[in-house]
Amino acid sequence: MARGTVRDTGSIHDAGRSNARRQPLTPTEEAARRSTFTPSKRVNPVRKLINDWFDRLLGAVSDGDLSGQGEEYAAGRTKRDFVWNTVGFAAWGMVFPILTIVVTWLAGVERAGMFSFAFVIANLLYILGNYGVRTYQVSDLDEYHAFSDYQVNRVATCLLVMVVGFIICKVIGYEGEAFVMSMGLFAYKAIDALGEVYEGRLQQVDKLYLGGISLTIRSVAALVLFSIALVTTKDLGVAAIVMAVGALVSFLFVTFPLTMFETPRSSPPSIRSIRILFSECFPVFLALFLYAVIDNMPKFVMQGAALPYENQLYFNALYFPAQAILITIGMVYKPMLVKMANAWADESRRHRFDFLIIAVLVLIVVVTVVGIIFMNWIGLSIMTFMYGFDFEPFKQLQFIMLAAGGVTAAIDFLYQVITILRRQQVVMGLYLITFGFSLLVLILMTTMMQLEGAVVGYLIVMSILLILLVREYIVQRMGFRRKRS
Repeated sequence: MARGTVRDTGSIHDAGRSNARRQPLTPTEEAARRSTFTPSKRVNPVRKLINDWFDRLLGAVSDGDLSGQGEEYAAGRTKRDFVWNTVGFAAWGMVFPILTIVVTWLAGVERAGMFSFAFVIANLLYILGNYGVRTYQVSDLDEYHAFSDYQVNRVATCLLVMVVGFIICKVIGYEGEAFVMSMGLFAYKAIDALGEVYEGRLQQVDKLYLGGISLTIRSVAALVLFSIALVTTKDLGVAAIVMAVGALVSFLFVTFPLTMFETPRSSPPSIRSIRILFSECFPVFLALFLYAVIDNMPKFVMQGAALPYENQLYFNALYFPAQAILITIGMVYKPMLVKMANAWADESRRHRFDFLIIAVLVLIVVVTVVGIIFMNWIGLSIMTFMYGFDFEPFKQLQFIMLAAGGVTAAIDFLYQVITILRRQQVVMGLYLITFGFSLLVLILMTTMMQLEGAVVGYLIVMSILLILLVREYIVQRMGFRRKRS
């Protein structure tokens, strides 16, 4: 009876709905019907991703445990690693060039030159913040050092960045806008260095693509926020501070929790292990820092020779297309560092290690030639449009700078290779020799030829260093072969 009653009731309701369909609806009833049967809107995938992320983040905060939430993203996604590492590294590398263009348009050539020089110092301090740890960290396959050791190391070096940056500003005599701008840039690069060790952890567990996403978000946020702040306030100091705050927010809400979610829980830090980490990576840091000083020596010599700040802008503008070569090559080899370390660790696969080195060096030559052809075709016209002044008189200097860009890309790659061989200590002597040459060559040529001398001298100095590094790698590699035989 109960089932029959339900069916009968349903029939009555169906009949009522059928009769209702045959009767015209009033405007009020029609509006009510439309509001009741409004089709569901398609969910925006980006908004859904953001909502899901914050739900996950809030859940972790409420539980009081970021590391206990469980991983959601897979490791070993090689295609994603290459794509997102490319996007992230490109975004990171374009921060300085794009901001220089923005400052040139909004603040003028002279203030853009001052901004460029302050960013050069910030990049040097970024090396201090990194302390040469990244390649060492991602090639620490057996996790001899816990991730917490790397974290303590990085917090200490980033605090040192701010202290050293403050001292540099006082020595140079920066005050007012120049001081605030410089400290804002130093803070931004310190946060950038802090985020880099967490992205290194993601690469260490074969999730490089997540590190690329993190780097992309931080870099794009820096570009957008600095530009908006400068348009709004016309103050370089305020814009730099806003950029640093944006980087900090990105770190707190993306980089840090993403690493905690997606990597295994680390054991507590060990004072002994941290001490060893500082000791082991000090030669790497010193070598990288000394190399950066050599790389930027033309800018320091121009500053010391009291050339107008606009020369800093011209030199950096010429350097940015050359830097694109370095960035492009970095996109290729950096995702392969862990695989290269594995290939080197397995003696039966070291022929593959040698093949990868030759392939990357050949690629550097190809990319450099393509860069020169492109700049001769439309590149200089594009630069003229972007900066607002004619770059045609700098045509020959641009070609020389591009050749120097290829040389620096090879230097950077060979240094990473030597680090994988754990022979980074031997490079220090080569850098000291090159540093001596740089002082002699660049001071002489910049004094005689100003900007032209700085560019030509830069190519000479970098070529000397490359020759020394190639010789050293061959010596080290032959030494390993003799030991094996």
